[in-house]
Parts: sequence; C-alpha cells; structure tokens
Amino acid sequence: MYAIVAESADQLLWQEVPDVVPELGEVLIKVSAAGVNRADLLQAAGNYPPPAGASDILGLEVSGVVAAVGGGVTEWKVGQEVCALLAGGGYAEYVAVPAGQVMPLPPGVGLHDAAALPEVACTVWSNLVMTAHLAPGEFLLVHGGASGIGTHAIQVARALGNRIAVTAGSRAKLGLCAELGAEILISYRDEDFVERVREATGGIGANVILDIMGAAYLDRNLDALALDGRLVIIGMQGGVKGELNIGKLIGKRLRVIGTALRGRHVGGAHGKSTIVDAVVASVWPMIGDGLVRPIVGARYPIEQAADAHRALATGDAYGKVLLTVSE
Repeated sequence: MYAIVAESADQLLWQEVPDVVPELGEVLIKVSAAGVNRADLLQAAGNYPPPAGASDILGLEVSGVVAAVGGGVTEWKVGQEVCALLAGGGYAEYVAVPAGQVMPLPPGVGLHDAAALPEVACTVWSNLVMTAHLAPGEFLLVHGGASGIGTHAIQVARALGNRIAVTAGSRAKLGLCAELGAEILISYRDEDFVERVREATGGIGANVILDIMGAAYLDRNLDALALDGRLVIIGMQGGVKGELNIGKLIGKRLRVIGTALRGRHVGGAHGKSTIVDAVVASVWPMIGDGLVRPIVGARYPIEQAADAHRALATGDAYGKVLLTVSE
C-alpha cells in the first residue's frame, strides 16, 4: 500500500510501505479521507512520537470503507462506510484500528466530510462534558474558536444551552464563530479576553475554559474563571512551563486539568472506546438534528500533505484541514 512517510517536517512523501492487516479485535479501513491535526505537525518535526505499539505513520482520524475485520469483530462488516479515531496510521491507503474506535457515519454527513469529526468530537465531548462537566446555562470560553476543535466546541456548547465566548486572530474567523453560535467575540491580537469575559458575565467570569495555549495563557485564564471554574488545557501552543498562582487557585476553588486523547487505552472508564460510544450516543444525534456540522476549511490530495501541514501551521486555514485519498 501507499502512505505518507515523514522524512522531516517539510518532506512528507507518498510512497510504498508494507501492507497492514487487522489483528484480533481490529478493523481494516480503506481510507477515503484523513484529518490533519497539530499533533501530526509535531510528529513530523520529531517532537511527538506515537504511543507504544501505534503506527509511526501520521494521522489520527479517517473516514473510509471497511475492507476486512480481524478475529472477534462482529459489530462491523466489510463494505460499511465508517469513520474512526486513531492513535496513528491515517495518512495511508489502509489503516487498522481497534473496533471500539470505529464509528458509523453521522446522519447526513458524506464519506469524505466525516473525516473531520472523530478527533474533534471525541476531544470536545470528553473534555467539556465528561471531564469539565459543563452544565446547561454555564459560560464557556474557547481559545482558538475558528480551529477544528473550536468550531466543533462552539456548536456542541450551543446545542447544550451554554453561553460561549471565543478568541481568534482575525475578524473573518470571529465572524465564522458568530455564525456557529458564539456570543462574545474576542480578537486576541488587540483585546483583553479577561476583561471581555468579565464584562459579559457581570464580573462573574467563565465557568469553563477550553485552552489550546498552555503556559502563555495560564495566569490570565485563572483571572477569567468564575468561582469553582474549570480550566481544561488540551494544547501547548503558548509553551509548556508557566507559573501557577496557588492563591488564585485556592481563593476561587478552581480546577486546572490537563488532558490528552491519543495515548489513552482503548478500553476502561476513561478509554477511547468509552469516549467513542458517548460521542455516537450524544453528538451524532445533534448532527442528525442539524445542530452540529463538520467545518472543513481546506482539502488537499494526500500527496500534498506538506502543503496541508503548512496551511495549518500558518493559521491560514479555519476548521478542519482534510487529505483525500484517490481511488
């Protein structure tokens, strides 16, 4: 089969690699499209190795058609159109994935567009609902509102009945966030998000913050939180080391939570299959009702993976960037 081989961050080559076969409990998917994530950029640059036992090929989410099933798999059949959450291996013609991480296509979503959903849907639902316990009526601040994660989080939070503030770097991106349901639109280039959140909440602050920046925003995120607020950090675009003011943490009874999806086990209470089941049960009906949709900002043939990575790295793209695999 063919797959992208990352010789370096800028050298992503579509070339022949050994075939993959499904092992016990796995499903082999013929890939139609793969989502591009910042984790892929980090891995290509040598800064984010895959978990032990995972494929060293890039790619954390795909859509496609079931090509074969391994022993013990009864819930999936050859020929079914599916999408899947991966630990790696998605930038390829075929990928083998544990059956518990495979999902049916959401209602009304086409085969290629479905590749834009597994990673963002599982990340958003596991962090906002299963970890931060975001409740209807609470105030949510999403950093990077026009990103793949951000555009999905806005829609899900709106469907759950939350007020939503976002930060983004351009008026066009903020306009997209507004169309999706964000109420408070904050330009991080020239506005103070702490001040804007306080104004919007009558000085109370946000109940939950979903943060992709890490260290650079740590102290100000604490300032922006309400009593008993929850800060969920899922990215480190602003650095990995920051000073934590324990006084603020204790005084406001705050929780700072760091989470990651890729390295989780398949099973268990916090495993990927549990998250996948929750997404299919809760988010897929939102999509069927027209409350949530995949936001695809750009598509590239998989042979142009390096161009797709550059588009994501520069911030030119909004929503999800997809790679399509020709028949």
